[in-house]
Amino acid sequence: MAIERQKLTQRLLTAAVGSVVVVVCSLVGGIPFLLAMNLVILFGLVEFYRMMEAKGIRPYKTVGVAAGLGVSWYVYFQGGVFSSLFITLVLVTIMVLELRRRDGGLAVFHISSTILGVFYVAWLGSHIILLRQLGEQAPAGDLGGSFVILALALAWGTDTGAFFVGNAFGKRKLLPRVSPDKSVEGAWGGVATALGIAFLSKATFASYLTAVDALTLGLVSPAAAILGDLVESLMKRDVQVKDTSRALPGHGGMLDRFDSVLFVAPLVYYYLRFVVG
Repeated sequence: MAIERQKLTQRLLTAAVGSVVVVVCSLVGGIPFLLAMNLVILFGLVEFYRMMEAKGIRPYKTVGVAAGLGVSWYVYFQGGVFSSLFITLVLVTIMVLELRRRDGGLAVFHISSTILGVFYVAWLGSHIILLRQLGEQAPAGDLGGSFVILALALAWGTDTGAFFVGNAFGKRKLLPRVSPDKSVEGAWGGVATALGIAFLSKATFASYLTAVDALTLGLVSPAAAILGDLVESLMKRDVQVKDTSRALPGHGGMLDRFDSVLFVAPLVYYYLRFVVG
C-alpha cells in the first residue's frame, strides 16, 4: 500500500508541475510554445523507436527524429508546397537508405516503422501547434492558448477519470487482449469527467462553445482519448514493454502521457475549425 501511495503521489506531483508548464507555454505561444512541442515530439519519437528496436526492428532513428521535428516546424511556419517537398524527400530518403543494409532482412519493417513514427508522433502531435495557430486567427482575439488547453484538458481529464474510477470500481474488462487493466467502469468515469470538463470550460475560458458543442466534445473526445490509449497499449503489448520510458515519474514516458492527446488534439482541431468556425 505504501508503494501505491508513493506512485500516486509521484503521479499527482508530475501532473501538477506538467500542467503548469503546459498552461504557461500555451498562453505564451510563439517560439517558446513550438520548442516545448519539439521536446514532446523528440522524446516521443525516441521512445517509439526504442519500442521498435525491442521488437527486433531497426528504424532510422536520426532521420525519423529529424523529420518529425521538421514536420512541426513546417506546420508552425505554414510551409505550404515546401511541406509537400519535405515529406517527399523524407519518404524517398528512408527508402533509399535501406539499400545500404547488407542483410536485407525486414526491409519493409525498417522503412514502415520509421515512417509510422513520424506520422504517429510528429504529425498527430503537430495538431497541437495547429490548434494554437487556429486560435490566433479567431475574430475575438488570440484564443490559441484556450484551444490548446481545452484539448489537453479533455484528453487528460479522460485519463484521470478513467484511472481513479477504474481503480475504485473497475470490474468488467474493456479490451483485455490489449490492456487487461482497463475497465468498462473506468471508461465511463473518463466520459463523465470529460463531460464535466467540457461544460466547465464553456462556463470559464471557452465561451465560444455552445451547450451542443460542449456536449459533443464531452462525449466524442473521451472516445478518442480511450482509443489513443488503447492503440499505444497495443503497441507496447506487441513489443512487451510496460512503459515507454521512465522520463515522467508516476506516468512512464512521454508517449504514455500524450497517447490520448495524439488522438484528441486532431479531433478538437477539426471540430473547432469546421463546426465551431
